[in-house]
Amino acid sequence: MYEDKTLVCKDCGGEFTFTAGEQEFYAEKGFQNEPSRCGDCRVTRKEAIKASRQMHTTVCANCGKEAVVPFKPRNDRPVLCSECFANNK
Repeated sequence: MYEDKTLVCKDCGGEFTFTAGEQEFYAEKGFQNEPSRCGDCRVTRKEAIKASRQMHTTVCANCGKEAVVPFKPRNDRPVLCSECFANNK
């Protein structure tokens, strides 16, 4: 049903293939838009966003260990370290 498509990356201008398998994945997830960046530019953009994110240090409300979180903790809400958060699900 799906066929490979050649698209142009909006960042580098290079051509990349939007494979039939990727198109099927996009359809299953309900994505409406085709990708606008090639794989390399997507990775570069994602890493840049990650690097610019400010991290905050706090103390886990459950175990008391130091935790680093990507949001500013508020005093009225308990914050859990990643281990306690995973165990609390």
